[in-house]
Amino acid sequence: MKSESAITCQFEVPFRFRVFFTAGVFDCDNDLLREVLREDGSRRERLLAVMDESLLAANPKLGDKITAYLSQSNIDLVCQPLVLPGGEALKNQTEPVNELYRQIEGHKLSRHSYILAVGGGALLDVVGFAAATAHRGVRHIRLPTTTLSQADGGVGVKNAINAFGKKNFIGTFAPPFAVINDSDFLESLPASEKAAGYIEAVKVGLIRDADFFSEIENMVEALNRFEPAALQRVIRRCADLHVQHIAQNGDPFERGSARPLDFGHWAAHKLEQLSSFRLRHGEAVAIGIALDVIYSREAGYLAGPDAARILALLRRLGFALFAPEMLDIDRLLVGLDEFREHLGGDLTITLLRGIGRGFEVHEVSRALVERAIEELRQGQPALTTAK
Repeated sequence: MKSESAITCQFEVPFRFRVFFTAGVFDCDNDLLREVLREDGSRRERLLAVMDESLLAANPKLGDKITAYLSQSNIDLVCQPLVLPGGEALKNQTEPVNELYRQIEGHKLSRHSYILAVGGGALLDVVGFAAATAHRGVRHIRLPTTTLSQADGGVGVKNAINAFGKKNFIGTFAPPFAVINDSDFLESLPASEKAAGYIEAVKVGLIRDADFFSEIENMVEALNRFEPAALQRVIRRCADLHVQHIAQNGDPFERGSARPLDFGHWAAHKLEQLSSFRLRHGEAVAIGIALDVIYSREAGYLAGPDAARILALLRRLGFALFAPEMLDIDRLLVGLDEFREHLGGDLTITLLRGIGRGFEVHEVSRALVERAIEELRQGQPALTTAK
């Protein structure tokens, strides 16, 4: 290419990524959130709070607690907390994002203002996307309220909504101003939602940390009883491994074709769609991991005893490993094309050479996928209704 002149420069933008752990974040004597909000000095800023509808139903006084708490800070709460429905259906429409834009514009929030999102992963995704795109970026503080979002989705740098029948088609990479994991929020969760986050811990152990995987095995009974110490250990270590990957692997915004933290997710994302989101994310990821574990074994990468050990742990944690949507193999395999397209490069799927040893492949055999599906069909009753 000929050019008579050109200007080329390279620069880096530093990001600070912080995940705090606490209990009773809105208790009046807990100063953590106030300290995060006052970091810019004495200037008063404005804040819009957004809450998950199901969270409010389980904690009817939460809105009043947020209002009372912020009244003792240097922050102006612009209105009563905005309530949005939770769950994946929230991401399948644009109106919630437009409503957030209206609130941001109507209350004259700026880039120095704050949007506080309190809820599960879907709500964090939607609010994070609106915050990242209004004014090209309003400060976003995440308060994940589910095991899944505290261990995984809430501690990432992605924000997205679904479109064109594809999960997370429209979105951004924008690190939040801060993440605060409050263990008290987990107490009101149904048992199935408490357990859902375990799958992301199993996943990150499989690809990153064999000792952590063994630790989860040893804690299964305590986890199934939702003992607080075991639950918090899994959440904290899982979040730590996710943040380490984002900060240290050299590709935090996924400009390449690899996405190791999405082990098991190519099938999971498609199964969610094929089931019209009857399968929740954690349930679908458990199936996707089981599928890729058997595939890894059948392809000769993973030893049989390791595969058996992984599948046994998934079942001991209460995950069903088959859904009837898997039998529509042609539509399921579209998930591979969507994975490739989403990354904008070569197909790159993470498989296993051992527990704690993920690696990448660039081709997937239909025959081996079919063999893995048949094994799961024979070995596990179908999950036909949400727990």
